Amino acid sequence: MTVIVRDVRDGDAEGYARVRRAALPFMLATAGQFAFDWAHAHPASRARPLVAVTGDGRIVGTAQLRIAHDSPEPGIGSVNVYVDPAHQGRGAGSLLLRTAEEHLAEHGARTLYSWVLDAPEHRAWAGRRGYSPSRSAHFLRLGLAGAVLPPLQAPPSGVELLTAEDFAADPRPLFELDAVTTADEPGDVSVAMDDYAHWRKTTWEHPLFDRSLTTVAVVDGTPAAFSAAQTDGLGRYGTGMTGTAPAFRGRGLAKLVKNASLHRARAAGCTEALTGNDAGNGPMLAINAWFGYEVAATEVRHVRTLG
Repeated sequence: MTVIVRDVRDGDAEGYARVRRAALPFMLATAGQFAFDWAHAHPASRARPLVAVTGDGRIVGTAQLRIAHDSPEPGIGSVNVYVDPAHQGRGAGSLLLRTAEEHLAEHGARTLYSWVLDAPEHRAWAGRRGYSPSRSAHFLRLGLAGAVLPPLQAPPSGVELLTAEDFAADPRPLFELDAVTTADEPGDVSVAMDDYAHWRKTTWEHPLFDRSLTTVAVVDGTPAAFSAAQTDGLGRYGTGMTGTAPAFRGRGLAKLVKNASLHRARAAGCTEALTGNDAGNGPMLAINAWFGYEVAATEVRHVRTLG
């Protein structure tokens, strides 16, 4: 089977999403989502989505790559390669990775990070290409239709539960809450969110972002915790981020907002809830276990130094 690697073109989004769903069934993946992401990538990220295509034009592999422009540490890039399981072992992944590495190196990347499923064949594949394992993360799943969710409770005194839709006139307070909670999220690469205009364009207006299900706890008028919801229109609900501002932690607000969001999601017809957590994020893993989430798969982040 002859395989070539090329940049994405108009009309590739559905094939790109199909491969991602086949390789990672634990994440939301729609054609609209990827087309939006490609159109709104930050120029400084040097993002370059790639596809591996067979001779008959079928997309069998994808690569997602970028420079970590939002990290205070220079020279960091990431590349995630996914191949349709029915077409693995035919060289598509190697071609995608080599093309991605060349592009990132040309734009100053010296350290590359890549997520790899925690299976012997995938880890061995990464090792043969110079990547070493670092931290791990879990994909979590909850069958929402039949789940026994914790009962809804009235918020404590001084706490009000709102949705993201309530901030439609001015979402900046949610950006500021997102930024302060993301700053200390476990990970290999630190992130400094300081571009409100880009956040509004790529997060607030993202086609998966569900403002009616995203729940925010407001304490004495200040947004203190939130659970960001994503939906794909196919009955699948994903938690993009659940976080609490440092000054308000230890009050149970993360459980409060996530529980309200899950109840709203089920009432809206969602049947499957998905999320992901760093393996070292014990507090959030405990919260998700409390809701009934179970580990569906694990991935390991690998790192390679170039040059």
